[in-house]
Amino acid sequence: MIDHQTIRVGDASLHVAIAGQGKPLLLLHGWPEFWLTWEPVMQRLADRYRLIAPDLRGFGDSDKPPGLFGAEAHAADMLGVLDALGIGQAGIVGHDVGGAVMQPLARMAPKRIKGLFFFDFVYPGIGPRMSEPGRLNEIWYQSFHQMDFAPALVGASRDTCRAYFAHFLRHWSYRQDAFEDVLEAWVDNFLKPGNLAGGFNWYKSAHASRIAMMRGQAPAAQPIGLPTCVRWGEHDSVLLSAWADRLGETFTDLDSALFPGVGHFPHREDPDRAASEIAQFFDRLWG
Repeated sequence: MIDHQTIRVGDASLHVAIAGQGKPLLLLHGWPEFWLTWEPVMQRLADRYRLIAPDLRGFGDSDKPPGLFGAEAHAADMLGVLDALGIGQAGIVGHDVGGAVMQPLARMAPKRIKGLFFFDFVYPGIGPRMSEPGRLNEIWYQSFHQMDFAPALVGASRDTCRAYFAHFLRHWSYRQDAFEDVLEAWVDNFLKPGNLAGGFNWYKSAHASRIAMMRGQAPAAQPIGLPTCVRWGEHDSVLLSAWADRLGETFTDLDSALFPGVGHFPHREDPDRAASEIAQFFDRLWG
């Protein structure tokens, strides 16, 4: 059973889904996602871990206050969630946007983190490769989401909303049926007031840092020394698996491997293996 809670963090109330018992794992979603993306993994791990899946600020049933809200601000929110739940130290699992949030979180509060487990995500080593000419047709949405009229266009009707999100959930998946059973739940979620703009806000907030990375001008950051596991979808069409080649520059205690047979969403496309990889990593850390 999943317990849905509302946790006040600073000026926002965050929705958090919690299941299971045992050592705590904080599960951080990406775009276009919300807590429900983790449900298959939660079902498989609830007998051995306490699983905490928040909707990031701007997403799902969490508040959507005005203003930009980047990775560092989301990281501060996640520390607030841990504090509110009385958790001194947790394992962190993240994908996509969640993976971007985990990096400043690891630098802010390394003692609060047992280990880091990433699925496909943006990190500094990708650099200018993100914007090479051959990639422009894959990253167009990052500019579109910064247009003030984007939520009105995508949310013009249920059909337009479904068509938009079905494109990403299918195109970015190697196993293209990974979200078919929950597609209408995705449409329901993003048609809630403020949810389209709230998710698109991530791209406004991250724009300056992404441009700096694409120019090769990202400021130097302290390498992260926490135990880190990365499993990158072999067939990811938006964040190419070849881009995992420089992970060792950011993470100094690294276990990295391809996740075969999946695209951008390993945790949805093959939840059996995703749950197994997560469990093996954190069982090893916690003994």
